[in-house]
Amino acid sequence: MLSGALPPVLIPADAIARRVDAMGEELSARLRGSAAPLLLVLMDGAFVFASDLVRRLHRPDLELRFVRASSYRGGMESSGSVALEPMPDLHGRSVVLVDDILDTGLTLATARTAALASCARSVEVCVLLDKPSRRRPGGLERAELVGFTIPDRFVVGYGLDHEGRWRQLPDICTLSA
Repeated sequence: MLSGALPPVLIPADAIARRVDAMGEELSARLRGSAAPLLLVLMDGAFVFASDLVRRLHRPDLELRFVRASSYRGGMESSGSVALEPMPDLHGRSVVLVDDILDTGLTLATARTAALASCARSVEVCVLLDKPSRRRPGGLERAELVGFTIPDRFVVGYGLDHEGRWRQLPDICTLSA
């Protein structure tokens, strides 16, 4: 399925929109009482999800930052090592790590550890997709807020890509080698 044909839809755009609305409500409730929360978005894959999610959080004191993180170096398998940009100053902040997918858990475990080392007061994880069958030792086991749990399929669309392609699709679709 790596040709030019559109891949099969796993989660349609309207279902994504409804779930992101609900996640925005839930995250707003979770952040109630937190002064100046910071959403720290892991790039590149989470940019579409984060854009939609942040518009559902009606907090004038919300700060949004981006950090590039990756464990994929081409292909459809995680490399097992995580490249992570340095964290911004998080001292005393309530941080929500926002990512597209919790897969092996290695990227999010690395990002959570780095955020805590940067003196964040608290760190919660919010992901659009959870693929629990792919966890690796040392990886993050669970996120506090999950959009959809999916089977062990390689997915693209709604910001997720394969070698830079397919991010623009409004649905979440599956690719096969």
